[in-house]
Amino acid sequence: MARARRLGSDLLLGSPDQPSGRLRIRIQVVLTVLLVATNVIGAVIVVGITLLVTPGGGPNSGYLTAMAIAVPVYVGVAVLIGAVVVTASALRALRWSIEDQEPTVDERRTALRLPWRLTLIQLVLWMGGVTTFTILAIILQPEAVLGVVFAVGIAGLVVCAIAYLFTEFALRPIAARALQGRASADEMGVGVQRRMLVFWGLGTAAPILGLVVAALAAISRDDTSIVRLASTALGLAGIVLMFGLLVTVLNARAVVSPIIAVQEALERVKEGDFDVEVRVDDGTELGLLQSGFNEMAQGLREREQIRDLFGRHVGQAVAKAATDGNIELGGETRTVSVLMIDLIGSTTYATTRSPAEVVAMLNRFFAVIVEEVDGHRGLVNKFMGDAVLAIFGAPNELDDHAGAALSTARRIAERLAEEVPEIGAGIGVSTGQAVAGNVGHRSRFEYTVIGDAVNAAARLTELAKEVEGQVLVATASVEAATEDERRHWTPDASPVLRGRSEPTPTSRLA
Repeated sequence: MARARRLGSDLLLGSPDQPSGRLRIRIQVVLTVLLVATNVIGAVIVVGITLLVTPGGGPNSGYLTAMAIAVPVYVGVAVLIGAVVVTASALRALRWSIEDQEPTVDERRTALRLPWRLTLIQLVLWMGGVTTFTILAIILQPEAVLGVVFAVGIAGLVVCAIAYLFTEFALRPIAARALQGRASADEMGVGVQRRMLVFWGLGTAAPILGLVVAALAAISRDDTSIVRLASTALGLAGIVLMFGLLVTVLNARAVVSPIIAVQEALERVKEGDFDVEVRVDDGTELGLLQSGFNEMAQGLREREQIRDLFGRHVGQAVAKAATDGNIELGGETRTVSVLMIDLIGSTTYATTRSPAEVVAMLNRFFAVIVEEVDGHRGLVNKFMGDAVLAIFGAPNELDDHAGAALSTARRIAERLAEEVPEIGAGIGVSTGQAVAGNVGHRSRFEYTVIGDAVNAAARLTELAKEVEGQVLVATASVEAATEDERRHWTPDASPVLRGRSEPTPTSRLA
């Protein structure tokens, strides 16, 4: 089977089968750029909140100047140290992927939880910033300590939340390779539900609590200015709205994108395209969903192959009825029409031709029969050497099974005269009750029909070899057909078929 097509490729992350060296460089570049940008945004938040909370001028000017210098310097040093630590930690944890090795259970668990570990490193660096700038505020301007804690702490929480999303995005190719071994649920990183709760706490709850604490602290002081309180509230509210929205959008995208990929793939499966595969690019339950879909699609492809092969052996109608559970074990009594066709002089033909010529002739002979029987909604039940047994009305119901069998007999006779002229064939059709079902052993059975209608068709086939047109059918079949079909037949004789005591009225082509 052709290689399954993949969905959900990403320009930034590259193709799933990219070389390990290129993947390493790509991850380092994407991870570094995103984390640096995130921390720069954090520095801007700190300076912005500080300016809002601490008015400039007078005794505050030296403090503000110090903050304006210290914040970029600390963030720059922290980013540099963090990048080195993050890169070293990531390379150690992902050595198996870089070296194209199969990960162990511990290595898979570490890889899937790596974004969370790297985010904790970011959190430690920002908590160090809280401590550093708090000491600086105590030295230069003690009344600004509360504002510094709010500014740096809230900025750190926001940056860590966004850094986690960016880190998880950059490491998706690693998660994809780790999930190829179907990691279990206990090997997952932060789950979808827990991840949403964490980001809600970091992106919304923490800033709001900071706003509440700032308001309470301002109210508890006798010299609190209404303007100061309003500035603090407006500044923190703006941060909540802006970055809360950003975190929510990023988180929603991380959750929805894999689901959309699975949904699109499901639509293709629904349309009958089983040759589809979703790219596994998430390290949470969503990754298990994607991987589970791929296993399901693989199972469907295998099932379709087996069903197609099964249908080629027993007929598509029997295969469908068997898979749908519509065939009764042991058989059921049905009124059916049976068509049988047998070559004339096949033994003599085989003695005067090479085996290759005989096989080629038989293939052309069987091709005509299969095409016509299938075209008239019948079932080619079995090939018996140079003879064929076809059934109309089982296993699937067919309203005009007699007319379908008669029409098939006429078309086969016409086509054989044109496409297989080197040999003749007798064709017989009979209608009556028969038992249709599975016969044999429970470990090896065959779907077939047994009854007088089958025996009659076999006897008529032998007699048909001696009549003009070489087609002889039971008059009962003609009478059961529609008027349009009956006009193609004319009464012939009423021979006593072998095994019967009463004559059987027959008809031949008009």
